[in-house]
Amino acid sequence: MATRKSNKSLWVMLALIVIILLVILLLPGCGNRNAGQRAGEDTTALVRVGDKAPDFTVEMFDGAEISLEALRGKVVLLNFWATWCPPCREELTHVQKEIIDRFEGRPFVFLPVSRGESREAVAAFREKTGYAFPMGLDSLRTVYDRYASNFIPRNFLIGPDGKVVFSAVGYDEEEFRELILAIEEALAKAE
Repeated sequence: MATRKSNKSLWVMLALIVIILLVILLLPGCGNRNAGQRAGEDTTALVRVGDKAPDFTVEMFDGAEISLEALRGKVVLLNFWATWCPPCREELTHVQKEIIDRFEGRPFVFLPVSRGESREAVAAFREKTGYAFPMGLDSLRTVYDRYASNFIPRNFLIGPDGKVVFSAVGYDEEEFRELILAIEEALAKAE
């Protein structure tokens, strides 16, 4: 009798683990850095390194509007993210110290844009995390859909000439270090 109960418990636990793994893997476009890639190419990116970055105007959390064209002459890190995305949240924990503070006073702009979320969701996230840096709102995905068809976090580093000089999807420490080096290189060319 005890063996049947322990076997049943084991099967229930295994089923739960499988369900949890499936939910994580099937989250809508979050964090799988190799998703959509074949032979090292991201097939979900609509804009690639060397392409002119599509212009856009985005409403910022504070109500102001900013266009990519208005940032011409600066190095811009366009970051797409969402509050529900674990890799996005992990990446954002590093942004203030390792990107914003590091490049302060230089011709650089960090422009995080929330993909497909309401102002209320972003407000609650900012309150919970204490983030005070500017954030763009793209609740209808009009900006994101010019750059990619799926997957976040997603970064496009745009040079002062308006061309993409680096792009990345997903988050891991090594790629984040590569992003920082790419920002340094782009700024060295711009200054």
